[in-house]
Amino acid sequence: MPANVPGRTGPSRRNLIAGFGGLAAAPAVGAAAGASAGAKAQEAGPMDLTLTINGRDHRLALDPRTVLLDALREHLNLTGTKKGCDQGQCGACTVHVDGVRVLSCLTLAAAVQGARITTIEGLAGADGALHPMQQAFVEHDGLQCGYCTPGQIMSAVACVHEGHAGSDDEIREQMSGNLCRCGAYPNIVAAVREARTRMERA
Repeated sequence: MPANVPGRTGPSRRNLIAGFGGLAAAPAVGAAAGASAGAKAQEAGPMDLTLTINGRDHRLALDPRTVLLDALREHLNLTGTKKGCDQGQCGACTVHVDGVRVLSCLTLAAAVQGARITTIEGLAGADGALHPMQQAFVEHDGLQCGYCTPGQIMSAVACVHEGHAGSDDEIREQMSGNLCRCGAYPNIVAAVREARTRMERA
């Protein structure tokens, strides 16, 4: 059958099939390219990093693809930062980098070398006294299972520092990136509101 029939407009069935075949092959090509990049990273070997976490320097040799979350949990045993969705959608892995909240599951460890990293373990005072936000979460029962709580607290502290805790509606909006499957949201808002007052007085 000829590729194009006289009098017919538009592509022929043969051309369409050929085009779709090329589209079907595209993901495989992309996957092959990604695998090639990963193989090259492995061949390069680990890279030496110094991460400043909670005021202390930690020297590590890590695969260049290691995200901050895995560096904290798997290499430094700082397991307070939780792995939830591992896709940057739940907020359980929230930490501070130079005072700004970031999702550690989406942040390469190599990208934060030289920055000041603070995890939930670094919030309490040197004498063990809880941070005002931690204390408020306890007092207002802003948790149930507690899995999301470290990320909630880290995000809440940044929320206050950013000046985004002026009202309950603003708190809800600014904390919307942190999911609580137990539904403790009303208590979390109350805790942030209470801690905001204490932090402003400090």
